[in-house]
Amino acid sequence: MKILTKEVKIALTAIVAIALLFFTINFLKGINVFKSNNIYYVQFQNISGLAVSNAVYANGYTVGIVRDIAYDYSRTDKVVVTVEVDKNMRIPRGTHAEIETGLMGDVTMSLVLGPNPADVIAQGDTINGGMHLGTMAKVEEMLPNVALMLPKIDSILHNFNTLSASPALMQTINNAADASQNLNTLILNLNESLGQALPPFLASLQQTGQNVQTLSAALGQEVGALDLQATLNQVNGTLGDARTLLQNFETLSQELNQASQTLNNTLNTLNHSLSTTDNTLGLMLNDRVLYDNLTYTAANLANTAASADSLVRDLKAHPKRYVHFSVFGRKDK
Repeated sequence: MKILTKEVKIALTAIVAIALLFFTINFLKGINVFKSNNIYYVQFQNISGLAVSNAVYANGYTVGIVRDIAYDYSRTDKVVVTVEVDKNMRIPRGTHAEIETGLMGDVTMSLVLGPNPADVIAQGDTINGGMHLGTMAKVEEMLPNVALMLPKIDSILHNFNTLSASPALMQTINNAADASQNLNTLILNLNESLGQALPPFLASLQQTGQNVQTLSAALGQEVGALDLQATLNQVNGTLGDARTLLQNFETLSQELNQASQTLNNTLNTLNHSLSTTDNTLGLMLNDRVLYDNLTYTAANLANTAASADSLVRDLKAHPKRYVHFSVFGRKDK
């Protein structure tokens, strides 16, 4: 009796074909049926064309795929996406998913991981998802502002056209062209003048440099011939004499200051003595009675001197009135 009959072979062939078809379909979807993965759920309000078997990224690296998408008909604002990630992937708490649409229309989902890698969520938990504000989203946000700016841009273009059609602008441009031409002419003339005057100046400058070198060499020889040590000794001696003279001058200044202080003290003492009555000179200068007596005596002396002078003049004029002598003892009448 044959075990593998025709019917058995057909059945085995069909089973093998179905298994190969299953593995091929999963392989084309990017699902590895021989590898165990972890399942998580992500809630979105809008998946923007996300499809099953799209890759799931974390930090730019593919960590899983989208396994299934389920629309919640009881709540029209929620779409649940089932993602399958590598079993070694640990999702921290606080992680959220973002859907990003590229310029070519391709849609990708990225996991923005939470801050604490040690605090992870369990397999089968649900995380929140949203849209990534990429370039296209920013362009869409800018469109209303651009629409508001269009009238202003149109007004600016109109003013620019009016300004460009103005004859004054053309005249200004022509004047600028003339000024540029004049400037070019001036530069050419300046280059020509420099070409004529610069070589003689450079030759003179070179000759001056040679003269300076010659003078420097001569000065070097003269300095070498000098007895610098003796000159320095003389300078040091002169400085020492000047220092000694300065010290003597300071000593003399101190002595003069002391003498001036002594003189000031003496004058102060004399002034005090003259202004008080506790000494002879002070009594003479401050006694009013003595002053009056001296004044009276001086007046009497003046009168006496005047009388004596008058007597002397009268004696000279009439000596016989005061001196009498005679040989014969008679007097003249």
